[in-house]
Amino acid sequence: MTDTPWIVAKSTALALTEQLAEEWESLADLGALLSDEDWHRPTPCPGWDVAAQFAHMIGTESSLAGQAQPGADPGNPDHVKNPIGRSNEVWVASMTTAPRIEVLDRFAEITASRLQALRAMSEEEFSAPSWTPVGDADYRRFMQIRVFDCWVHEQDIRDGVDLPGHDAGPVAEQSLDEIFRSIGYLVGKRAGATDGSTLRIRLTGPVVREVLVEGRDGRASAVTQLPGEPSSTLTLSSNAFARLACGRVEPQAVRDGAFGGAVFDGELSGRLVDNMAFTI
Repeated sequence: MTDTPWIVAKSTALALTEQLAEEWESLADLGALLSDEDWHRPTPCPGWDVAAQFAHMIGTESSLAGQAQPGADPGNPDHVKNPIGRSNEVWVASMTTAPRIEVLDRFAEITASRLQALRAMSEEEFSAPSWTPVGDADYRRFMQIRVFDCWVHEQDIRDGVDLPGHDAGPVAEQSLDEIFRSIGYLVGKRAGATDGSTLRIRLTGPVVREVLVEGRDGRASAVTQLPGEPSSTLTLSSNAFARLACGRVEPQAVRDGAFGGAVFDGELSGRLVDNMAFTI
């Protein structure tokens, strides 16, 4: 057993590149199913319809490809909370009136270009220092976040148009890993775990996972085993877990059965569900 059994997805240069290839293909296939009416449906991502989701992803990959940010003025929408959000909104505003087919063509073009660049990069280049949305790290860390970000936005689109799917496999595993990298913060700070409190999180599927968390020395962290039976357990689907962590569903909705609902045992599990949202 490794010392981080809750992190399961491969993160070599090849694996991450192929995860992005899979994710972008899934998005392109999903886009091909959408009508003009679907294109303007709202999604669970605050302030964004389906069109904005694709525009955002085009913008991020265009920036990574070295393209200059457009000169569009997004105004001051209420859902923009920070400089990263402001930058995202400029790209979204630049494509607000673009036809659906034109945006989807741009998505196909930029993702093909990015895949060509990624496939030319070495393992060493993936390990090179890089800015990331969570601070200075390396390019590998940035690509882990890109897999997560694109998958979350795909799920936003799918929820908005009621076309569920692509919620298992390597991309979903990497995306759940991204949440579990922050599980100590979520359980310790957000849910207020105390020293000696323990939690078992069971994801029932489509991604199946069990993660153990222990409060110790004023913080919480994932562990390989607990000293005894957990003081609290939380059982729910990976879809409910991901949407709670990304602030895409109200905790009460999950308590009422959304995305399969949740089974609680102990106060800590309930506090986690109520305070899990942590993404930018």
